[in-house]
Amino acid sequence: MPSTPTAGPTEVRKGLEGVVASETRLSDVDGLKCQLIYRGYPIDELAGKATYEEVSYLLLKGHLPARQELADWTAALAASRALDPEILKLMQLLPFGNPMAYLRTVISAIGLSDERDDDGSPTVLSEQAVDLIAKVPTIIATFELLRRKRPMLGPRPDLGHAANLLYMLRGETPPAEHVSALDTYLVLLAEHSFNASTFSARTAIGTRTDLYSAIVAAIGTLKGPLHGAANRKTMEVLQEIGAPERVDAYVEKTKADRQRFMGFGHRVYKGEDPRAKHLRRTAQALAVSSGEPKWFDISERLQQRVFEAKQLHVNVDFYSASLLYYIGIPVDLFTTMFACARMAGWCAHVMEQAADNRLIRPLAKYVGPRDLRFVPLDRRSAS
Repeated sequence: MPSTPTAGPTEVRKGLEGVVASETRLSDVDGLKCQLIYRGYPIDELAGKATYEEVSYLLLKGHLPARQELADWTAALAASRALDPEILKLMQLLPFGNPMAYLRTVISAIGLSDERDDDGSPTVLSEQAVDLIAKVPTIIATFELLRRKRPMLGPRPDLGHAANLLYMLRGETPPAEHVSALDTYLVLLAEHSFNASTFSARTAIGTRTDLYSAIVAAIGTLKGPLHGAANRKTMEVLQEIGAPERVDAYVEKTKADRQRFMGFGHRVYKGEDPRAKHLRRTAQALAVSSGEPKWFDISERLQQRVFEAKQLHVNVDFYSASLLYYIGIPVDLFTTMFACARMAGWCAHVMEQAADNRLIRPLAKYVGPRDLRFVPLDRRSAS
């Protein structure tokens, strides 16, 4: 007896807004309460308390590490930071264009050289995840050194994740305040449920492709200005404004031109992004210690004026911009910093999807023409 055909979609939700696609144990984004939870821990319990190493372990392993577990995890990350000579040779041949495109290409190359790419077992996925979490900072820093025609630096196993990244970018041991600021940033952006890039990664791994392909899909998605590139766009706005007293004119012009305010609003949170207050506090401390409060002052005035004008709350990108700028990250590398942080979350989602997989295949409501008749080529007219 033939099966009954399934009914077509009856409701279209653009952007899948409000659609629950699956279950996850990794994080909860509560839009009404404006809360973010990593595996049971509210973000307020982790920001400024746990290191990125601890949080990445939490996301991939399911619990905060004990002392020896953390030591072993940190050692494993440190041991995986160095890039193979073949990858370093390739990196010198690639064009130094968009940093996210460069990162995407290098990760593809690393996957090409991994003979286990089609294995897909939990053990292999875990090993590949450690490898990518460790190597992405090295890729970013090496890209920056190569395009500036500066000598390449090897990673330092004696430094933590954030400290090593800053060391490789600068060639000198970074100040503790900068390390702490970057570590806080990495923790706050490590995971965020089924955002666009994470959903891309889960969709890819759902086909039983390899982890590298899933991460490349995530990076390509994060590259977009409506997702990860918003932090860079926010800093460019601050630079365009240039001084606190010019904020009001910028807000009025942006409203008149019907343009978006970068760093404001969120698809899920109905109030302020719960990560924003931690980023604000960190950026404020950096503004004071740097002796150049201008960027934070512009941010504060802009936040106030936009809320008065549009009732929009800031999101994670807003104070990320001045934070990253204060610690010396080049503006066009801001989105790669986002990718560096989110690598733990992406890998954890890939592993979760692979462990209980079903091919992700939504329906679409067809709204095009029907019952057209084929017309031979010599009887068709140009349209």
